[in-house]
Amino acid sequence: MKHWQGKAWIYLFVVAAGLTGVGSLWVTNILVDELKEEERKKIEIWAGSIALLSAQTQTIDNEAVTSDFNNYDQLLLLILQSNTTIPVIWTDDAGRAIQVVNLKTPEDDVAQKIADWKKQHAPITIQLDENTAQYVYYDDSTVLKRLQWFPFIQLTVVFIFIAIAFVALMSNQKAERNKVWVGLSKETAHQLGTPISSLMAWVEYLKTKEIEPHLLAEMDKDVQRLKTIAERFSKIGSEPELQLMDVRESINNAVSYMQRRISSKVDIQTDLPPTPQMSKMSEPLFAWVLENLIKNAVDAMDGQGKITIHSYSKGSKNIIEVSDTGKGIPKSKFKTVFQPGYTTKARGWGLGLSLVKRIIESYQGGTVEVVQSEIGRGTTFKIVI
Repeated sequence: MKHWQGKAWIYLFVVAAGLTGVGSLWVTNILVDELKEEERKKIEIWAGSIALLSAQTQTIDNEAVTSDFNNYDQLLLLILQSNTTIPVIWTDDAGRAIQVVNLKTPEDDVAQKIADWKKQHAPITIQLDENTAQYVYYDDSTVLKRLQWFPFIQLTVVFIFIAIAFVALMSNQKAERNKVWVGLSKETAHQLGTPISSLMAWVEYLKTKEIEPHLLAEMDKDVQRLKTIAERFSKIGSEPELQLMDVRESINNAVSYMQRRISSKVDIQTDLPPTPQMSKMSEPLFAWVLENLIKNAVDAMDGQGKITIHSYSKGSKNIIEVSDTGKGIPKSKFKTVFQPGYTTKARGWGLGLSLVKRIIESYQGGTVEVVQSEIGRGTTFKIVI
């Protein structure tokens, strides 16, 4: 339930951020359209001022200039000079530039600018007389262009924020799970410590009695095994001590131990290289990995079948493949099987493969995955260290 609630908050957060982005785009588009209309009106007034000035120039040629006329002329010039943001190209009817405003570009590029701007905005026509016309081409102002890009920048920032929040939330949940895992492991080791110490003392006491030595030897092995298991649990959450060891030796030790403790109907075969496979690892933890994979294979085969452990080197990496002839795993579950709590058994916590993945990736710096599986024919796990 808590897991679902955590996901629900993430989905709600993403939806809210998406709605914010869409709303921002919608509002910005409205503002852009309004600004475009305003700029169009400004350029129309600008073009109208040119037309009036041209008419006034003709009047000057034919009539005397009055004071009112000069004032009117100055007003038109002020209107023309007021445009300091919108790029404008004023041309004659042959397409030759008469004036270029708010644009720093070589003369050769003016024609290209006119062609580009014509696609964005219809030019404004200045009709001087029946046979003479001039044209005003213009582009969006810098402010308008920035406003058009603003929602995309805002969306990018929102999605970056979502990604950071998502990673932080996932990291926090993972850290919480790790704390529970480490706490459970250390508490298990602590609880096992007292009875194991007691059992070791009883074994030493029984050695002084007339009891068959081989029975005591087997008891001692099992007590030592319990001690090893407790030590393994105590190492969870701590930095393991890595030593240069031969992978083949660890495989042989794990197989030797498990072969005596599983059904005689299970055949474990090893295919190991003739030369040493040296790798830095924690031998107790790596042995734990192999034992878990073997136990998992035995359960998948219902205590009857064949397990093959194939080990080889590829460059600087040592690769171990553990195959069984068990029930197999659906392809959709290849990654799910490593999640804590996942199990197909009626009794079990589903921690074995999760522990395998944690040890290999966190402590050995390697990888573990299901590389092949077929329902009813078996599964192959691959470890790379």
